[in-house]
Amino acid sequence: MTCHLLIPAAGSGKRMGADRNKLLLPLIDKPILQWTLEAAIASEAIAWIGVMAQPHDYPDFQQIFNEISQLKPIRLIQGGATRQASVFNGLKSLPTDCDRVLIHDGARCLATSELFDRCDAALQKMQGFIAAVPVKDTIKVVDGLTIVDTPNRDRLWAAQTPQGFHLEALKNAHLKALELGWEVTDDAALLEKVGLAVQIVMGEETNLKVTTQQDLAIAEFILKQRSSSNRLKN
Repeated sequence: MTCHLLIPAAGSGKRMGADRNKLLLPLIDKPILQWTLEAAIASEAIAWIGVMAQPHDYPDFQQIFNEISQLKPIRLIQGGATRQASVFNGLKSLPTDCDRVLIHDGARCLATSELFDRCDAALQKMQGFIAAVPVKDTIKVVDGLTIVDTPNRDRLWAAQTPQGFHLEALKNAHLKALELGWEVTDDAALLEKVGLAVQIVMGEETNLKVTTQQDLAIAEFILKQRSSSNRLKN
């Protein structure tokens, strides 16, 4: 176990229409965040987990941590006003022996431990990567309601997390973003903006991000299918 994992979890749940952080919403018999953490804990590669959260969620998050076998340290870290700010806070809170870091959205609760392991293995060969899957739909570029371009689908990938980076490169990119006022939606975009190569690691089709009530229903269906499949194997 050599890899460190940061989980941004400082959202408000507004897009979900929830009255609390969506990661605290129940998914079958556990909060969403617990499913994410259990997959990370089951990973053979991950040695340490940091969760970026807002202080008002600390008690609820700590209760989740207490429910999980403490085989790996889990640390609460002050979240920021944006995902980018939260990740930067997380980078500054990593243990001193960390040189590689995975970043994974707390709302991607269907990621498997095998995906985390595969991402860690990739990070030993790459400076930076994102988990992603090829796009299946035809994508249209639209101005207003008018289509202006149809990109070649063969070159389009849907970005997921985990995303992984050598720590020094990612920290330097975040510092450059602060200096120049860059605002991005994922960390890979920061490395791209400073001219560093970011590669692809094959993700998982089921690794969806729970953002809406419909996503929650799909996640429940997938988890029940997995549970049924595991029972049949056993």
